[in-house]
Amino acid sequence: MNIIIKLFVTLFYIGNLKKIPGTFGSLFSLILLFPFFYFKFFSIEIFICIFVFIFLISLYFIEIYSKILNKHDSNTIVIDEFLGIYLIYLFYEKIYFFNNFFTIFLIFIVFRFYDIKKIYPANIIDKKIKNSFGVVLDDIVAAIYTIVTLYLITHYV
Repeated sequence: MNIIIKLFVTLFYIGNLKKIPGTFGSLFSLILLFPFFYFKFFSIEIFICIFVFIFLISLYFIEIYSKILNKHDSNTIVIDEFLGIYLIYLFYEKIYFFNNFFTIFLIFIVFRFYDIKKIYPANIIDKKIKNSFGVVLDDIVAAIYTIVTLYLITHYV
């Protein structure tokens, strides 16, 4: 069971990379998820249900993994970046800008900016919520900021 949990929360061991695992987790997530959303393999309702399922499993697995490591929000946990990117893709049609490559590039840059900077309330969440929900929630906030930023850029620039 611990191997499955580690595979899941480290996103197939991407989190074990020595340098910038969150960046590589975000990049991997962008590439992995793109065809599913671009070719619309499922309806938006199914995509949302899958997101909720992965979100709930993530909370459970992160909690177990953190206890195994005896560390809160280990750098090796990158499933939270996956969830952030997934949430952004749910709004892909609303934030599409110029072409797919450029849109994905913007998603990557803007999401990583917000994820690293942890702008309010992500900074408070990161400092105060010391459980699996806090690990995931600051990336969800970064994703929401990314969606809003790219929506404003694509509709008003």
